[in-house]
Amino acid sequence: MDQLGLLLDGFASALTPSHLLWALVGVTIGTAIGVLPGIGPALTVALLLPITFRLEASSALILFAGIYYGGMYGGSTTSILLNTPGESASMVSALEGNKMARAGRAAAALATAAIGSFVAGTIGTIGLTFLAPVVADFATSFGPPEYVALMAVAFVTVSALLGPDLLKGIASLLVGVAIGLVGIDSQTGQPRLSFGVDSLLDGIDVVIVVIALFALSEAFGHLLTGTGGSTVEPVRERVVLSRKDLRRSWPAWLRGTALGFPIGSLPAGGAEVPTFLSYSVEKRLSKHREEFGRGAIEGVAGPEAANNAASAGVLVPLLTIGLPTSATAAVILTAFQSYGLQPGPELFEESGPLVWTLIASLYIGNVMLLVLNLPLVRMWAKLLTIPAYGIYAGVLVFATLGTYAAGGTTIDLLVLCGLGLLGLLMRQADIPVAPAVVGLILGPIAEQQLRRALTISEGDLSILVSGPITITLWTITVLALLGAVLIPLLRRTRS
Repeated sequence: MDQLGLLLDGFASALTPSHLLWALVGVTIGTAIGVLPGIGPALTVALLLPITFRLEASSALILFAGIYYGGMYGGSTTSILLNTPGESASMVSALEGNKMARAGRAAAALATAAIGSFVAGTIGTIGLTFLAPVVADFATSFGPPEYVALMAVAFVTVSALLGPDLLKGIASLLVGVAIGLVGIDSQTGQPRLSFGVDSLLDGIDVVIVVIALFALSEAFGHLLTGTGGSTVEPVRERVVLSRKDLRRSWPAWLRGTALGFPIGSLPAGGAEVPTFLSYSVEKRLSKHREEFGRGAIEGVAGPEAANNAASAGVLVPLLTIGLPTSATAAVILTAFQSYGLQPGPELFEESGPLVWTLIASLYIGNVMLLVLNLPLVRMWAKLLTIPAYGIYAGVLVFATLGTYAAGGTTIDLLVLCGLGLLGLLMRQADIPVAPAVVGLILGPIAEQQLRRALTISEGDLSILVSGPITITLWTITVLALLGAVLIPLLRRTRS
């Protein structure tokens, strides 16, 4: 098996002291920001992008992957002890986890979440190890028409999945595409949307846009609305599972993993769908249905496993075809591009050692996370007592310093503030910012591939549906579009 040999080479690199250090730093930061409500992996990676420019690409990506995985682990602590999910995928864990905490079983809920996350994350990483190269090999057959169709799938699914409704998702996507068009047209050499400002001729730095839309708008939003306090449930006993809890948890871990990884691997996947599905499955299969709604341990074990397995699955389309299906994946895609790397089928050929080192570090990070989460859960719980105003004051400082470090001009700071206010308006209108980042990154790629396809066909649009792959992808696009329109209508009709 070629993958095993390449993975062993990756472990040889990942086990070096420097890479182990960055993995530890990443999972520690990730757990901490996962615990803090309102601070997610996407925002944290965005803030750290300018600071990590001096690192090697492999070290920086290991750090970001650790933050990503750690955020998934830490989110369960907030959901269980505070009943405040830090991420949408952690909502389901709060349903039963907080009920367990209020009944004095916080330790059991946190233990099943941590161990389930380890089991699911490890199995999901194994799936990533063997599935990603196969998908990458298949994607090497893609030409410009196939990439145009793939970008259409990405635009529709991201708009539908990362927003409250399709129209708001598309609005956010178009904002990102418009920002991505700023600068000089690579084919005609004409300036676009620069408004006579010379500093904009090179375009707007992706890092600045990500920091503004995620970090600055989040801080502005909390400044306007203020923050209220919530009751943190105490952890009294050791964070371990009894034999009875273990017997009830391990089937749920496996079922959650079986749902999370394949759905997370789909271009239209994500972590929200498998977590809700897992909760529904556990409720149907449980021999203790009467406990659901009052603190059933299966209702924590299954969704947490599905969440972490989906997180590993999300890396499959990201690494193999350059398609982000979550907000954090979109920001990590930005991190790849900041090092001159474009995730896709060529990534495994051109930067194979880096990719396999990154995958090997995920196995190591999972072990580190288990060690960090079980014995130190009381320490993480204390982070919930930090005042929100202190957290977001720090976010503003790091956002400003990071932007100045990335660009080094006053114009960059003005653009940061302008885009931060735009992000605030989007949040006030309940328009998600994640599709804007996807549009910013994939919009110029889609434009470039469309122009190439039309150049090859001398303007004949039929080239866009000229093969079985393109027809399949356009069919998926149409079905996703219809589903995004019809499913909400059906829900309203039933209600």
